[in-house]
Amino acid sequence: MTFVYVAAVEYMEQQARETIDAEAQGLLEAHALGGVSSLIELVELRSAHDPDRASFYLVVDSTGRYLAGNIASWPAEPPQAGDLYRLRLIDRRRGDRATQQVLARAVDLESGLKLLVGRDIRDKLQTQQLLRSAIAGGTGLMLLLGLLGGFALSRWTIGRLEQVNRTTAAIMAGQLGRRIELLGGGDEFDELAQNLNAMLERIEQLVASMREVTDNVAHDLRTPLNRIRSRIEVALLRDIDRAEARELLEATMRDADALISTFNALLSIARAEAGAERREHVPVDLAELARDVVELYEPLAEEKAIALALEAPMPVTVEGDQQLLAQALANLVDNAIKYTPEGGAVTVRVRAAPEPVLSVADNGPGIPPHLREKALERFVRLDPDRSAPGNGLGLSLVAAVAKLHGARLELSDNRPGLVVTLRFAPAQARPRPAALQPVPVSG
Repeated sequence: MTFVYVAAVEYMEQQARETIDAEAQGLLEAHALGGVSSLIELVELRSAHDPDRASFYLVVDSTGRYLAGNIASWPAEPPQAGDLYRLRLIDRRRGDRATQQVLARAVDLESGLKLLVGRDIRDKLQTQQLLRSAIAGGTGLMLLLGLLGGFALSRWTIGRLEQVNRTTAAIMAGQLGRRIELLGGGDEFDELAQNLNAMLERIEQLVASMREVTDNVAHDLRTPLNRIRSRIEVALLRDIDRAEARELLEATMRDADALISTFNALLSIARAEAGAERREHVPVDLAELARDVVELYEPLAEEKAIALALEAPMPVTVEGDQQLLAQALANLVDNAIKYTPEGGAVTVRVRAAPEPVLSVADNGPGIPPHLREKALERFVRLDPDRSAPGNGLGLSLVAAVAKLHGARLELSDNRPGLVVTLRFAPAQARPRPAALQPVPVSG
């Protein structure tokens, strides 16, 4: 707004200067052509034909005596020749009542004559005053509107923050199901509320999962711990012979091994889910890994008369944690042998194209489609009485390892039985040209 005011003032003053210069030039030309008489005649003519009295003229001799014009006398502080000054002049026809502010230029003529040409600038000064008033009023209005808008915006912002604070306070008080309300405006606060709600949803799921895990751990560990305590009490209450003591110690060791196995599985899942071991990833040949696991479980499969086979036509290399991948595959093969009836078959397959695939198929009872996602949770055992051996962590570990390696875990129907498949990203594949024939491992 200041720029507009300055530009307007300069424009008006420039107009006044140009008008004064034009009139002064016309009078000088008349003086040059017709002499002093022509100049006086033209000054009187212009003075008489200026009803608005916007222009001022004065011609004086060398002594300062009035010769022509509509100004009573030469200014007390006259401008220098050629310069523009703001002066207060007295209209000759109105007397002292008509003192006016003008912008004037003085010109020295021959024979000591002086010419003063001026232009009334009262209208321009009034216009400038109006501009100043308008700018001041507009600035004040903008400041007022800015203060009101800032106050309204701050109250709205504080209101949204108070809503978030109330919700977080309720959540900290134990109401984990509370969520931050969305206003539907799609602004930054709604976006923040959506992200916070998603985070709260995830936290609620983790808390619920932790509670479930805690309950399941307590349930699964209570029985072996009670058995261990009971055996110790029996050994302390009565004398036992060497054979009976050995039997008690062996049973206690089996229960301790089961406890250690449970905790090791939990640690492996935590390690895989944390993803901190990605820096330890090395090239792993899935075919060689599968061959080692199959050889490890061949005796167990023979005990149940189960045909354990490996189909790995060529080496397939992925970047990963060899120990976790081996443990995941071992869990899959162990589960497949455990739930496959005698005389059944378990097949481990490794394929390179179109993506690295590692799968384990059996012809056991399988898992119903509506329970497959739940079967991947920790300590979930589909037998309601939880009488089957195991701790319910096998598929949970496989899911965690798959997530760590960016692989998709799929559970599908083998008709009959179950097929568990790990599909790795194609970019991870590093196939080698050598080829191997399928390696059957009979049970």
